[in-house]
Parts: sequence; C-alpha cells; structure tokens
Amino acid sequence: MTSVTKQYSAVASQASQAVEKAADSWTQGVRRLAALVPAVPEVDLVPAVERYFDFVQRAVDVNRGITLRWARAAGTLTGVAREQTQSAGHAVRERAESMGDVARERAGSFEQAAAGQAEQAEQIRHEVAREARNLERARARQAHQQARERYEGLTKAELSDLLAKRGLPKTGTVNELVERLVKADGR
Repeated sequence: MTSVTKQYSAVASQASQAVEKAADSWTQGVRRLAALVPAVPEVDLVPAVERYFDFVQRAVDVNRGITLRWARAAGTLTGVAREQTQSAGHAVRERAESMGDVARERAGSFEQAAAGQAEQAEQIRHEVAREARNLERARARQAHQQARERYEGLTKAELSDLLAKRGLPKTGTVNELVERLVKADGR
C-alpha cells in the first residue's frame, strides 16, 4: 500500500507544480502588460485565485485523509478486503488525476484571460494614441484660426503694409497675404 501513497503523492505534487507554474506565468504576463500600458484599469484577480486554490487545497486534504484511512485499513485486512482496498486506491488515484486535470484547465483559462486582457490593453493604447493625434490636430487648427483672426477684416492695402514692414512679399490674394503674416508670426 506504500506504493499507492507514493503514487498519489507524486500525482498531487505534479498537479501542484503545474498550477504554480501556470500562476507564475500568468502573473508575469500581467506584470508585463501593466508595464506596457499604465492606463489600463487594474483588475484584482488575487481573491478569486486564492479562493480557487483554497478549494483545491481542501480537496487535496480530503483526498489525503481518505487515502490515509484506506491505507490503515488495508494493513489490517486480507484477501478480498485487500482487493477492495486496492480498488478504492485506484479510484482515489483517478480522482487525484482528475483534480490535476481540473487544475491544469483552470490554469489554462487564467492564461487565456490574461491574453484577452493584453489584447484589450493594446486596443485601448491604439485608441488613446488616435485620440491624442486628433486632439493635437484640433489644437493646431484652433491656434491657426486664432492667429488669422488678428488680420481678419484688414484691407489688402493694410495687409501689404504689414508685409512690407517685415520685408515679405506683398503680392497675392487677401487670403494668401493673411497666411503669409500668420506663417511669419509663427517663426
């Protein structure tokens, strides 16, 4: 019966290691994502992960207790009872393997969630950059319009006089003269 206990312990250890690796990978991915996109709202998944692993730990503890009881009973039983005990040990091993599979599936779903969040963060980053470009263009248009307002309503002769004082060409339409003055103001 010692080999059943060792096998159970090995399976439980492997499942625990797989879950730890998945959790570490997920944590590192989220940290990298947070470093790349600081504007993404922070999501605290720690309580959910802790509840899940508390559940897994309780299941492992229950399975351990059952296995230990079966192991003690197997030491006192013979013949048919021993065969039944071995069958129960097999069922416990299968259950432990099933718990390991569940843990791996959960770890995979955490990884998928992290990848989805990374994709959303990238989309948000692109949207923020696009909005910033649009805002900058709007500011430039507004500044240009304000610069033109100084010269709106002046006659072509008045505009030509201002250009002459600056040593700039005086020919062109009123709009061209205004643009030339605005451009000169920007230097």
